[in-house]
Amino acid sequence: MNVEMDRENLLRRLKRIEGQVRGIHRMISEGQSCVDILNQIAAVRAALDKVGLAVFENHSRHCIKQALNDEEGEGALEDLMNAMSRFLK
Repeated sequence: MNVEMDRENLLRRLKRIEGQVRGIHRMISEGQSCVDILNQIAAVRAALDKVGLAVFENHSRHCIKQALNDEEGEGALEDLMNAMSRFLK
């Protein structure tokens, strides 16, 4: 899969997540069940996690590879570890 296809896929996923968040807003406005709202929040979290993992995969395959070729691998790996630490919290 090329980088442009990855980007288009991520943007589609993010549009879907935007719609889910708007749906949560509507559910709260309408006073819907807390359990239903929490289920939707869990779905949004899971969707965001998938986007994050896809970005991580893309970064690993393309950016880290390029940094290693440019002999900047050590700094790129350190940046990656810091980013993953924040992502996994």
